Amino acid sequence: MAKTQLGARVDNEIAELAKTRAKDRGLPLGDYIAALVLDDAGGLREKGLDAARRFLDEHQTLFDEAEEADRRTPGAHAA
Repeated sequence: MAKTQLGARVDNEIAELAKTRAKDRGLPLGDYIAALVLDDAGGLREKGLDAARRFLDEHQTLFDEAEEADRRTPGAHAA
């Protein structure tokens, strides 16, 4: 596949984070950015967020009950 060079200005913190994440995934920075764009364009991120929303909608009561039980139990949670 032919490659095109892009230029973008981002904050130093974002640039370092992108480099670190690319390295963590064993990818060159350009490939990491390409994967992010493809995921976004393919709707993968949105699908994941929708799935998380549905999960919370279905199970929020359980989380709320567990949290309330922790509040009522002395020493049940860390400081």
